This record gives sequence, C-alpha cells and structure tokens, in this order.
Amino acid sequence: MSTKTVERWLSDPRRVPHPGTRLDVVEALGVEAEVLWPRAIRNAVKTGPEREIVNAYPYRNACPTSVWSRLIDSAEKEITFAGYTNYFLWQEQSRLPDRLKAKASAGCTVRFLVGDPNSDVTRRREEIEDVPLTVGTRIRITLDALQRMGAVPGVEARFSDDHIALSVFQFDDEMLVTPHLSSLLGHESPMLHLRRLGDDGLYDRFAGHVAALWERGRHVDA
Repeated sequence: MSTKTVERWLSDPRRVPHPGTRLDVVEALGVEAEVLWPRAIRNAVKTGPEREIVNAYPYRNACPTSVWSRLIDSAEKEITFAGYTNYFLWQEQSRLPDRLKAKASAGCTVRFLVGDPNSDVTRRREEIEDVPLTVGTRIRITLDALQRMGAVPGVEARFSDDHIALSVFQFDDEMLVTPHLSSLLGHESPMLHLRRLGDDGLYDRFAGHVAALWERGRHVDA
C-alpha cells in the first residue's frame, strides 16, 4: 500500500477503501476508523430507530422457515401469533402443536390473536381476496388446530377484527411484522424482522399495539 494511495483516501472523504483495507490502515496508523472516515462509519453503523431492524423481506414467504423455527424454539417467556388467520404456521412448521405444548409446559406464554371467522370484517376481506381458500376457512383451520391441542395451561386464543391489515408475531425480544398491502395475500406482503434494543423503539410500538388488541379481544374456547 503506497503512501500516495493513503493520502488520496484521507484527503478526499468520498474515497473510502474496502472494509478489509480500512482495517489494515487503522492498524498501520494506530487511529480509529471513525476518525479517518467518519461518514463511512456513520453510514455503516445503524444509530437511529432502524437499528432494531434485523432484516427486511419484500415478501413474507421470502423469510426462511428456519428463521421462524429458531424464533419459536428459542422463545422462553412469550410467543404471540397476532396474524389474522395464522393459517400458514400449521402448514410450514412441522410438529407445531407439540412444540407449543412443550413451550407452555416450560413456562412460556403462548397466545393466538385471530380474526372472527363470522365477522363483517372477515366477510369483506373475503370479497377483496376472492380466493377459494377463504379467510374464514383459514381462521377455522387455526381454531381446529388449537382445539385438537386440547386445554393446555399457558396457551390462549382471542378474537380480534382490528388487526386485519397488520400481522405481528412476537418471540421474547424479537418480532416479525407484516403490513398487509391492498388485496394481496399475507405471504405476498413485506415483512420486517425486529429485535428490541431500547424503550419506545420500533419493537415497543408494535408490542404496545398487540397488547391493546389482546386486552380488547374476545376469548376463544379452544
């Protein structure tokens, strides 16, 4: 690495070497990288609310099922499935009932917040989607799966029609959020993976929303 090359990098803030080369320069000069290239470091390190965003997916089904599996299996305190139907979970996650029973037995609270299959909100959504596997049918698949699990202490379900446009899935301090777009199905809408890092961040805003829905929700006899 020539002296002239280093001088060009330091004299022009727009010229920034690759990360590996930056490390070599830092070690050679004994100066922190943020001193030499403050703009590059600010751009590379999340410092605002976006730092709670672990990943973003243009479609919900672009998120690997292994991510869902890890979040479910690693949760110790709370799992909340606040999707309007939660139908896809039973299709994509093997042995989900047994895994949730084991979680509840270990002291983890498992909650399902689903839409009312007989509500006007559900019927309007069915008209918008206009697909053979209706919203009400998908909800009933979840209700049937919960009923088959039997009465499990720590597992509870409630009805809510107020989250038709937003699905939130909580796993302790991590969360998957899907805002539903127009007439698209859930798997066609984008999704954010969040991790709680502080008070009143993105995670807490969505968590507060779900907590309010849960409090207003109507009990489901699973």
